[in-house]
Amino acid sequence: MSVETTTVKVYERILDLFEAEGINTLFGIPDPNFVHLFHLAEERGWTVVAPHHEESAGFMAEAVSRMTGKPAVAIGTLGPGIANLVGAIMCAKVENSPVIFLGGQRARITEQRVRRGRIQFVQQSGLVEPSVKYSASIEYADQTDEIIREGIRKALSGTPGPVYIEYPSQVIQEELEVPAALAPAAYRLVGQSAGQDKIEEAAALIRAAEHPILLVGHGVHTARAGESVRALAEAMACPVIQTSGGTSYIAGLEDRTFPYGFSAAAIEAVVGSDLCLAIGTELGEPVHYGRGRHWIENASNRKWLLVEQDPAAIGVNRPIDVPLVGDLRVVVPQLVDALRDTPRARPAQLDTWIDQDAAQLARLAEQAPSGLSPVHPARLIVEATKAFPADGIMVRDGGATTIFGWTYSQAKPHDVIWNQNFGHLGTGLPYAVGAGVADGGKRPLMLITGDSSLQFHIAELETAARLNLPLVVVVAVDYAWGLEVGVYKRTYGHDSLETGVHWSKNTRLDKVAEGFGCYGEFVDRDEDIAPAIKRAYGSGKPGVIHVAVDPKANSEEMPSYDEFRTWYAEGMQ
Repeated sequence: MSVETTTVKVYERILDLFEAEGINTLFGIPDPNFVHLFHLAEERGWTVVAPHHEESAGFMAEAVSRMTGKPAVAIGTLGPGIANLVGAIMCAKVENSPVIFLGGQRARITEQRVRRGRIQFVQQSGLVEPSVKYSASIEYADQTDEIIREGIRKALSGTPGPVYIEYPSQVIQEELEVPAALAPAAYRLVGQSAGQDKIEEAAALIRAAEHPILLVGHGVHTARAGESVRALAEAMACPVIQTSGGTSYIAGLEDRTFPYGFSAAAIEAVVGSDLCLAIGTELGEPVHYGRGRHWIENASNRKWLLVEQDPAAIGVNRPIDVPLVGDLRVVVPQLVDALRDTPRARPAQLDTWIDQDAAQLARLAEQAPSGLSPVHPARLIVEATKAFPADGIMVRDGGATTIFGWTYSQAKPHDVIWNQNFGHLGTGLPYAVGAGVADGGKRPLMLITGDSSLQFHIAELETAARLNLPLVVVVAVDYAWGLEVGVYKRTYGHDSLETGVHWSKNTRLDKVAEGFGCYGEFVDRDEDIAPAIKRAYGSGKPGVIHVAVDPKANSEEMPSYDEFRTWYAEGMQ
């Protein structure tokens, strides 16, 4: 039986292959290599966003991937465009984000010539390869399907991550005679389950445990698996411990979810646990590899279960009693089914921890210094997060600002996006734009950031205004690299010079925002923060609230800093 085919150009086929994966957004600055692809994508109803910097395009695509659980696409023009993308590529690698980076390139004859002084040209693949899971070039039109599919396959297989596909100009207009694009399950593994023997072994250990806990990481949220994890937590009748990357709160589990290391209830639950089921986490430095610090006590009595897509990750950071290798979107429902007929009774200790954690948050809100001008950064976090819309998307950025946020936040958002593993500052505004695009601009967005971090990609305020996103940016302004000021003070003493960490106190970020077509407001008293946020949301524009914060407190009073530093205890873990 013959297969029906159609004649398409290479750029059309690339879109067909992405559409088969449910991809319908594209970020980048169009150049001669990509104008055809951009124009056709928009004609087909894609959301096509041109930011002001290619690195922003990469971060926006990463945010879309986190919000949808699917790969996302960012492009960079040849030469400088790819150079600008590199920071986002490295970030996606460390953050385990499956972003497809398409790179333009001159025709291959240009690369092969023995010439000097070629315009806008550098051999790009070799520069990018160390930071991606797969790197390839579509040299011939009939390679299009296999290379795009291999890129998607590699991006999503094992530990997710970015891929780079080069798109030389000589193939753009070439034609192909091809059948309809294959569905994902026809060319790659989809929905890998764990073996039933391992599921039964894990379920038996869970039933036998007296004090089980769930350790929930970044991957639960990027896989959009919250509903099944909620069902598992209820079947286990246990607390949920967040890793620093897994700070989104699962609907229905808000009260029993405690941040590892920053909540007294979390520490008590970890120390007293006799079984830990880890999901969506690499068990990395921020959780002390599951074997240091808070895990040391009672370690000999604790069983470990790990849901992990990459079999090569099993046992690397710590021994695992029962590995459950597969896609957590499939494995977690398997566990729920296995435990369905043997539900656990809710322990009284869980309610004690819930009360304890709620009391800790309330106490912190009371203790955050108030009535000061400039505002104390702890009070900024309390007031801003109290004003956070219940259905909103929270984005974090900044050094000291984020550290204050871990401790003092009064909100429990269902979606939190921040750059936890790589520590790349400046991601916040592009992440917010990407998250808003993925959401279709329906839910309010709040970015809480520092002034230095916001200025990395401040031009994307115009992008947010152009897209009319419901975004409010709350900026802690100390006119300095606050975290680095703290380093200087701890290293050399409070009276030392602080080289290269201060900048002009004449800058008004609210006025900058107005220049980009956004709402702007200046605040230097804590009681004005929440009303300003409300006015910004009511303006119908993206808003920037410039909050003057006390620079001394911002650099010297960072909470839980000793806990944070244990993540970097070289040789101690």
